[in-house]
Amino acid sequence: MNTELTVLAWGCLLALVHLFAAVRVKTRQYGTKWNVGPRDEEMPPPQPIVGRLARAQANFYETFPVYAAAALTVSLAHLTNRWTAIGAILWIAGRVVYLPLYAMGIPYLRSAAWLASLIGIVLVLRPALMAAFA
Repeated sequence: MNTELTVLAWGCLLALVHLFAAVRVKTRQYGTKWNVGPRDEEMPPPQPIVGRLARAQANFYETFPVYAAAALTVSLAHLTNRWTAIGAILWIAGRVVYLPLYAMGIPYLRSAAWLASLIGIVLVLRPALMAAFA
């Protein structure tokens, strides 16, 4: 299996980490009864960490399909190369670092990690776009 698809599999695991991290801190604040219940009642505002992890999760879920599409496209079209592999690793590294940076509320480094992951997606997608215009 190529690097791009291996990273895609790790990205699926990272999606679960985002999900469980967000749910864990929310359950810690509101309790297990809230978590297993219908969640109909009005709740007090979330603690900052709850909001941060929910936003980090939403951000990951917004960009993960783009990476998945890019990785699948170059893999199926046999357009993978050294740069697409570097892009895949850059994407996953940026996303792994992004979560704790967002959780800790570190603004500029968090944005740099997001930008690194975006550059990674572009590197993965580049051969497919170049082939489309060739």
